[in-house]
Amino acid sequence: MRPEPVRILVVEDELFVAMLVEDLLSDLGCTVVGPASSAREAVAAAEAEGFDLALLDVNLGDGETSFRAAEILRERGVPFAFVTGYGDQGVRPDLRDAPILSKPIDPRQLAKVIARLGEG
Repeated sequence: MRPEPVRILVVEDELFVAMLVEDLLSDLGCTVVGPASSAREAVAAAEAEGFDLALLDVNLGDGETSFRAAEILRERGVPFAFVTGYGDQGVRPDLRDAPILSKPIDPRQLAKVIARLGEG
Protein backbone atom coordinates (compact mmCIF):
# COMPACT_ATOMS: atom_id res chain seq x y z
CA MET A 1 0.00 0.00 0.00
CA ARG A 2 1.28 3.44 -0.93
CA PRO A 3 1.79 5.85 1.99
CA GLU A 4 -0.19 9.08 2.13
CA PRO A 5 1.47 12.00 0.31
CA VAL A 6 3.24 14.47 2.55
CA ARG A 7 1.13 17.63 2.92
CA ILE A 8 3.25 20.79 2.80
CA LEU A 9 2.17 24.34 3.54
CA VAL A 10 3.83 26.72 1.10
CA VAL A 11 4.21 30.35 2.15
CA GLU A 12 5.39 32.48 -0.77
CA ASP A 13 4.36 35.97 -1.84
CA GLU A 14 5.61 35.74 -5.42
CA LEU A 15 3.09 33.92 -7.62
CA PHE A 16 5.57 32.45 -10.08
CA VAL A 17 7.90 31.24 -7.36
CA ALA A 18 4.92 29.67 -5.56
CA MET A 19 3.93 27.91 -8.79
CA LEU A 20 7.51 26.64 -9.24
CA VAL A 21 7.63 25.34 -5.67
CA GLU A 22 4.27 23.63 -6.17
CA ASP A 23 5.59 21.92 -9.30
CA LEU A 24 8.76 20.81 -7.55
CA LEU A 25 6.80 19.44 -4.59
CA SER A 26 4.35 17.66 -6.90
CA ASP A 27 7.31 16.02 -8.64
CA LEU A 28 8.37 14.74 -5.21
CA GLY A 29 4.92 13.25 -4.64
CA CYS A 30 3.86 15.87 -2.09
CA THR A 31 0.52 17.63 -1.74
CA VAL A 32 0.66 21.41 -1.45
CA VAL A 33 -1.43 23.30 1.08
CA GLY A 34 -1.86 26.97 0.19
CA PRO A 35 0.09 28.79 -0.91
CA ALA A 36 -0.26 31.53 1.67
CA SER A 37 0.98 34.79 0.16
CA SER A 38 1.05 37.18 3.12
CA ALA A 39 2.12 37.14 6.76
CA ARG A 40 -1.54 37.24 7.81
CA GLU A 41 -2.41 34.24 5.63
CA ALA A 42 0.68 32.39 6.84
CA VAL A 43 -0.27 32.89 10.49
CA ALA A 44 -3.87 31.81 9.82
CA ALA A 45 -2.69 28.69 8.01
CA ALA A 46 -0.11 27.90 10.70
CA GLU A 47 -2.83 28.10 13.34
CA ALA A 48 -5.59 26.23 11.55
CA GLU A 49 -4.49 24.12 8.59
CA GLY A 50 -3.63 20.46 8.66
CA PHE A 51 -0.29 19.65 7.07
CA ASP A 52 2.89 17.73 7.82
CA LEU A 53 5.60 20.29 6.99
CA ALA A 54 5.94 23.90 5.88
CA LEU A 55 8.17 25.88 3.54
CA LEU A 56 8.28 29.52 4.58
CA ASP A 57 9.50 32.31 2.34
CA VAL A 58 11.12 34.74 4.78
CA ASN A 59 10.26 38.09 3.19
CA LEU A 60 6.61 38.47 2.27
CA GLY A 61 6.64 42.02 0.96
CA ASP A 62 5.86 45.35 2.64
CA GLY A 63 8.34 44.54 5.41
CA GLU A 64 6.39 41.47 6.51
CA THR A 65 8.04 38.15 7.32
CA SER A 66 7.00 34.59 8.04
CA PHE A 67 8.63 34.59 11.50
CA ARG A 68 5.36 34.66 13.47
CA ALA A 69 4.08 31.70 11.44
CA ALA A 70 7.36 29.91 12.23
CA GLU A 71 6.84 30.54 15.95
CA ILE A 72 3.34 29.06 15.76
CA LEU A 73 4.59 26.02 13.84
CA ARG A 74 7.33 25.50 16.40
CA GLU A 75 4.77 25.67 19.22
CA ARG A 76 2.63 23.10 17.37
CA GLY A 77 5.63 20.83 16.71
CA VAL A 78 5.28 21.12 12.92
CA PRO A 79 8.64 20.95 11.11
CA PHE A 80 9.44 23.78 8.73
CA ALA A 81 12.20 25.22 6.55
CA PHE A 82 12.82 28.76 5.42
CA VAL A 83 13.28 29.77 1.80
CA THR A 84 15.29 32.93 1.20
CA GLY A 85 17.73 34.55 -1.14
CA TYR A 86 19.66 36.02 1.81
CA GLY A 87 21.07 32.86 3.39
CA ASP A 88 21.02 32.40 7.14
CA GLN A 89 21.53 36.14 7.65
CA GLY A 90 18.01 36.62 6.31
CA VAL A 91 16.57 34.53 9.15
CA ARG A 92 16.02 35.79 12.68
CA PRO A 93 18.82 34.39 14.89
CA ASP A 94 16.53 32.43 17.22
CA LEU A 95 15.02 30.58 14.25
CA ARG A 96 18.25 29.71 12.42
CA ASP A 97 18.18 26.13 13.64
CA ALA A 98 15.52 25.44 11.01
CA PRO A 99 16.77 24.31 7.59
CA ILE A 100 17.28 27.15 5.12
CA LEU A 101 16.80 26.69 1.38
CA SER A 102 18.43 29.24 -0.90
CA LYS A 103 16.65 30.86 -3.82
CA PRO A 104 16.60 29.89 -6.58
CA ILE A 105 15.57 26.53 -5.17
CA ASP A 106 17.72 23.57 -6.18
CA PRO A 107 15.34 20.60 -6.62
CA ARG A 108 17.91 18.21 -5.11
CA GLN A 109 18.30 20.41 -2.02
CA LEU A 110 14.53 20.67 -1.73
CA ALA A 111 14.22 16.87 -1.80
CA LYS A 112 16.90 16.55 0.90
CA VAL A 113 15.23 19.14 3.14
CA ILE A 114 11.80 17.54 2.72
CA ALA A 115 13.26 14.14 3.61
CA ARG A 116 15.06 15.63 6.63
CA LEU A 117 11.93 17.39 7.87
CA GLY A 118 9.87 14.26 7.38
CA GLU A 119 12.24 12.28 9.59
CA GLY A 120 11.84 14.69 12.48
